[in-house]
Amino acid sequence: MLLHYTPPFMWDRLLGFWSDRAMRGVEKVEDSAYSRTVEIDDPTGESLLGWMRLSHIEDEQALQLTWSDSLLPVKDELILRARRMFDLDHDPNDSDPTLSKMNQIKEGLFVPGTRIPGAFHPFEASVRIILGQQITVKAATTIAGRIAERLGTPIKSEILGLDYAFPTAQSILALGDEAPDVLGSLGVTGRRSQTIIQLAILFQDPDFSLSLESPEETIKELLEIPGIGPWTAHALAMRVMKWPDAFPGTDYGVKKALEPMNPKEIEQLAEQWRPWRAYAVTNLWGTL
Repeated sequence: MLLHYTPPFMWDRLLGFWSDRAMRGVEKVEDSAYSRTVEIDDPTGESLLGWMRLSHIEDEQALQLTWSDSLLPVKDELILRARRMFDLDHDPNDSDPTLSKMNQIKEGLFVPGTRIPGAFHPFEASVRIILGQQITVKAATTIAGRIAERLGTPIKSEILGLDYAFPTAQSILALGDEAPDVLGSLGVTGRRSQTIIQLAILFQDPDFSLSLESPEETIKELLEIPGIGPWTAHALAMRVMKWPDAFPGTDYGVKKALEPMNPKEIEQLAEQWRPWRAYAVTNLWGTL
């Protein structure tokens, strides 16, 4: 199936982002395509397991989505998640005129058609963001792979190397009192383990949703969880909630791209990028 987008579309940047963060056993980037395992509940609540693959068909201005037959009953949900993950519904004609001013600061800061790498599964992406607090992308990705291998659901996939679905919030909470020790044995610090557990509890709350209805209020709710500060909350708003004006201004990549500006100067500068600050962040990441 072809999933169309409005050009320009920086496929190589998105693919590079996922390549750097591909979890062993869960995700794979090869032959200019992104593949991953999938676990989605069908309308009856039954968990369906399988895989999906996305490649770029530039002439069609689309991504080609293929999936295992096991996921046919949840085809619509799969398409929705793929579109969100690769930000296919964004029209760069809305944001690019505002963000093109970035090149007045330094040539190359802004690249037309840059998209925000989204989230295939909100809980999975949230855990990944928490694991990435103050450690390298490589280290966080390694730990995430261990969590998937130890706690995820095994999958028989037609794609070599895709073997596990990332654990759900329910599976983390099912560990009970042993959860901190189990996560600790996989390389998760005590503080981050507690944050992941609290986040799993929040995800089980039927009244909680990482939606765009009230992003500022959701960020306030996230900040009440020990271990979630402004950077984490805005990173979640940016990548999971798809809030286009989220701004994790203390992000290492943002500070590195805008050297020698200090945090206050960066915050002031970002005001001119509203309401597209999240897209500005993605552009800054691209310079690194």
